[in-house]
Amino acid sequence: MAAGAYRAWGIAFALIGVVAFSMRPLLVKLSYAVPTASGAAVSPVTLLFLRMVISLPFFAAIAWWLRGREPRLTGRDWMAIAALGFVGYYLASFLDFLGLQYIGAGLGRLILFLYPTLVVLLSFLFLHRHATRRELAALLISYAGIALVVADRLGTHAEGTLFLFGVLLVFASGLCYAIYLVAGSAMVRRIGSMRFTAYTMIVSTLPAVAQFFALEPLSALELPAAVWWYASIMATLATVLPVFLVAEALRRIGANHFALIGAVGPVTTAIAGALGLEEPFTVLQVAGGLVVIFGVLLVSLKPAPPAAGPR
Repeated sequence: MAAGAYRAWGIAFALIGVVAFSMRPLLVKLSYAVPTASGAAVSPVTLLFLRMVISLPFFAAIAWWLRGREPRLTGRDWMAIAALGFVGYYLASFLDFLGLQYIGAGLGRLILFLYPTLVVLLSFLFLHRHATRRELAALLISYAGIALVVADRLGTHAEGTLFLFGVLLVFASGLCYAIYLVAGSAMVRRIGSMRFTAYTMIVSTLPAVAQFFALEPLSALELPAAVWWYASIMATLATVLPVFLVAEALRRIGANHFALIGAVGPVTTAIAGALGLEEPFTVLQVAGGLVVIFGVLLVSLKPAPPAAGPR
């Protein structure tokens, strides 16, 4: 394949993957909007169970396809995979599902988009990296943008308290994902991103299943057809498909160019949420969202190395 076509496919994979990922919070909100037989919405516990169980066969098939590759995993590797799967996929997803009960899909996606800044903060705290001026500026800009977006929704009344609770839950979800990225980076380099992702997604299904059977009756699965459809789309087109499209896109176009395309995600969710869910889309939120995107890009994009001088 010619270099231009190879790169063009990488850009296409990135766009499709980013847009597919951005549909997940919309599908969660749509699922919550469907009343069950009892009149209540589907619970986050049940919805997470459906997403993980439906996606499990796909990740198991990928893991089987990648079996036998080097390096062989040790017992310590499997313990690390189990811990990272719990934090990075089960806990991060569950906190996101909980938070989306109280905030809009667009805001939720924007908060999750902060994860590169959290990776930088974790690197400062635990990997003893020194912050550059560019990184410090990016952090200040990003969180100033979030403050701008949420400022008009906070208050002392109950609705404002629940809104803040939802913001904190989704932020905690992004923090869990950042921990997964920082702690798992060495293993990803050693065993490959697709293999690592398949394994961590498989093990993260176990706590989601255990949680469901501990907290919900089997009758919780007696759901309207619309919820099953939304959960199926979420598990396949908004989870399995983008995971591997993004992995391939990163391989073809690199992290810098993918970061630029990644900015499409929160914009897509915000527009779709405004049109399909009638979520607020005010000038203040647009301005704050753009500030956040600028700050995240500032910390995500690596400066080009200086041109080499004469030898």
